[in-house]
Amino acid sequence: MNSLTLTLIRVAFLAVLWLFVIAAIGVVRTDLLGTVATKMRRGRNQPVPMQQPKPPRPVRPGRGTPRFLVVTEGGLAGVSIDLTDQQITMGRANDATLVLNDDYASTYHARIFPQDGQWLVEDLGSTNGTYLDRQKVARPTPVPVGVPIRIGKTALELRR
Repeated sequence: MNSLTLTLIRVAFLAVLWLFVIAAIGVVRTDLLGTVATKMRRGRNQPVPMQQPKPPRPVRPGRGTPRFLVVTEGGLAGVSIDLTDQQITMGRANDATLVLNDDYASTYHARIFPQDGQWLVEDLGSTNGTYLDRQKVARPTPVPVGVPIRIGKTALELRR
């Protein structure tokens, strides 16, 4: 084999190896720090944070509707979140509504959201699954008051 060809193969291999290392560092950085939604101004290299939509005014819940999401088991046991008409995302991501420090939770694991006067739980493609009273959640499922939602070692309940 020609010396020049061998040198070109070595340089190409080294370049591919460095691209792999840079990609791996980017994945680890994203997993640790999360993603930031920014957009670039035209002609300038200054990131501008995207504007958040204004949250709707909270509606007072009726008698039978749940008012709190309570963590009953896991590292965040005792934490309570007031329910509004907005969804609650759960997972290890820093921008999740309920950040779970659970090895069995995915970055964006599940969400709870209101629809037609009831609260539904939906698995967001997690690795280990979301369980509602020992049943794996495959599609958006209504959550009765007091029935545990299990994500890894964490258990949550809707309460009045």
